[in-house]
Amino acid sequence: AKAGVPMLPVTHGDSFTRLHVLLYTLILIAVTLLPFATRMSGVLYMVSVVALDAVFLYYAIRIYRNYSDRLAQTTFRYSILYLMLLFTALLLDHYIAV
Repeated sequence: AKAGVPMLPVTHGDSFTRLHVLLYTLILIAVTLLPFATRMSGVLYMVSVVALDAVFLYYAIRIYRNYSDRLAQTTFRYSILYLMLLFTALLLDHYIAV
């Protein structure tokens, strides 16, 4: 907002933003299950993504229930780690068939 770029909390408010963080996390979970559902990945990926998604959902629920800047920053840092681990799991699953 300081840079003049409209951000969701500024344009729509905090409760709207917190709800959408939770909803987008649920969509993310559904999408990350698709490679296994379509047989493009195997068990290693599935186990990894379920664990990663559970942590992401935990953070999203915490943000929805009780927002804090510190929690938002922690969730953001986890999202970066999440992507790295998700792609690592997909890569390992491709080369190490379980």
